[in-house]
Amino acid sequence: MRTNSRQHLDTISEQDPTYLESLIREDYERCHPGETLEDLKRRASFSKEDRGLLRDWMAVAAARAAAARADWALPPR
Repeated sequence: MRTNSRQHLDTISEQDPTYLESLIREDYERCHPGETLEDLKRRASFSKEDRGLLRDWMAVAAARAAAARADWALPPR
């Protein structure tokens, strides 16, 4: 399923980047053995491709944060 990584960009800027990074760090590092999220962030400052990859991962983080907020808003059963 294709997703639009730009759909969550407005919410990314409103949230704590440290919290968002914590939501994706483990998954990113599992998908990219030998690399850290910090490596990607450093490369994103000069690489268009890595900037896009970081944007996509941050969109995943924003979606996860939105899902967590929605779960918290649900009344208990």
